[in-house]
Amino acid sequence: MTNIQFQPRADDPLMSRVKRVMAEEAGRGSAGGISSQVLPFAPRMGNFGKVAVLLGGRSAEREVSLKSGHAVLAALQSSGVDAQAFDPAERELAELKGFDRVFIALHGRYGEDGTIQGALELMGIPYTGSGVLASALAMDKWRTKLVWQAAGVPTPHDALLTAHSNFDQVAADLGLPLMVKPASEGSSIGMSKVMRAEDLKMAYELAAKHDRTVIAEQFVAGVEYTAAILGDKALPLIRLETPHTFYDYNAKYIANDTRYICPCELAPQAERAVQSLALKAFELLGCQGWGRADLIVDESGTPYFLELNTSPGMTDHSLVPMAARQAGLSFEQLVLRILEQAHVG
Repeated sequence: MTNIQFQPRADDPLMSRVKRVMAEEAGRGSAGGISSQVLPFAPRMGNFGKVAVLLGGRSAEREVSLKSGHAVLAALQSSGVDAQAFDPAERELAELKGFDRVFIALHGRYGEDGTIQGALELMGIPYTGSGVLASALAMDKWRTKLVWQAAGVPTPHDALLTAHSNFDQVAADLGLPLMVKPASEGSSIGMSKVMRAEDLKMAYELAAKHDRTVIAEQFVAGVEYTAAILGDKALPLIRLETPHTFYDYNAKYIANDTRYICPCELAPQAERAVQSLALKAFELLGCQGWGRADLIVDESGTPYFLELNTSPGMTDHSLVPMAARQAGLSFEQLVLRILEQAHVG
C-alpha cells in the first residue's frame, strides 16, 4: 500500500465528513507528525527528584505491566534518576507521598482508567500520561467511539451486546466477520473474531467474563497500523503483520512471527495525514503526554481508528519504543521525555 485515498463509502453517512477531514489533514503537510529524524532532547535531570515507577497492579494485564515497569525502571536508573519500583497491589498508595514524581507503567483497570490518576491528583504528585477524565474515557472503547463518531474520526460500526441481545440480528446488521471485545480491557484480553452468527453468543460470554460492557464491532479488512504519540507529535507509523487471526495477546507479547514494519511503507503524504488524524483522535479525548492509537486502513485507503491507549506497553515487543527508535530516540531518551512531561491537573 503506497497511498491513502479519501473516498466516502455509500453506506456510511459519516464518510463524507471523513473525506473532508482527511483531505484537510493531508493538506497540512508535516504538521503534527514526524518521520525518521532525531528529535531535539535535553532532559532536566536535576528536576526529577525521587521517582516511583508504578508497575504490576491488580488488572488482568498485571504480568505485562511488570515487564513494562521493570524496563522503564532500568532505563531511568541507567540514566542516573533516583527511581524505585512501586507495586500498588502490594503497597499502600499513601507511601507515594515520599516521591516527587510518578511514572505510570500500569496497564488496564486501576492504572489506566483514571483511578490512580485521581489518587495522585489528590496527593498533588506529578504523574505521567493523561489525566483522570481522558484516562477513563480512553479506557472505555465504546464511549471513545462515540466521541470519535461525533467528531468525524472514522471508526468501525458497532453494537452493544447484552445477555438478552438478538445475536442473529446484530450479525445481520454489522455483517460477518465481526470482532467482539470487552469495552474496558486491553492487550486483546477477552477479544475474539466471529465468523458465524451462531458463535456470537459464545464470544459475548467470553468477553463478559472480563467486563460488563461488551461491544461487537464491524470487522474491517485491511492493513493494521499503530501511531505513537509523544507530546504534541506523532511518531513514525508502524505496520503490523501477523499470521494469527488478529493481533491478539499471543501475537503482541509472545509470538516471534509478528512482523513490525517501520518505516511503514506508506507514501510520506499519506503517513502524515494518518499521523495528523491520530493526533486529532488523541486530543479529542483530552489525552496528554504520550499514548498510542491503533487503526486499520481498508482496501479503499480509509483509516479506521480502533482504540487509544493512554499507558502503552514498554516491553521488548512494544510499539512505542520501536517508533521512537525510528525517530532517533533511544529507549532511555523516550522514558526521560515521558517523565519530563509529568503533571498534576
